[in-house]
Amino acid sequence: MAAILPFVYVGLGSMLGGVSRYGMSLVTQNIAALSMPLGTLISNVAGCLLIGLIAGIGATSTLLSTEMRLLLATGFCGGFTTMSSFVYELGQFVQDKEYFYASFYFVATMAGAGLAFVLGLYLSALVLR
Repeated sequence: MAAILPFVYVGLGSMLGGVSRYGMSLVTQNIAALSMPLGTLISNVAGCLLIGLIAGIGATSTLLSTEMRLLLATGFCGGFTTMSSFVYELGQFVQDKEYFYASFYFVATMAGAGLAFVLGLYLSALVLR
């Protein structure tokens, strides 16, 4: 039974992350100011911030158990962020010849995710002081 518990933690976290991502998409879908899949963008950047926090705290303290890191990082963040939706939506912009939106979305996602991860590491250091 103990060997199956890590799968339960990851599965539960994935379910919560996936439901949260879907909720984010619903909440942001009617923002008419941007013709952009804002829910996916926010989910990817926020998920990278959260995984940066988890990585920083996990690497420098014992505040997060292995099980909690499985639940939060592998499970929740894995379900909340989504590369497949990002690539699909990026492809839709390219198919529609919306190259400006495609470029903006790509750069905003990649730069935002990278910066959010680094910010998460920095915040974890502040939290642990």
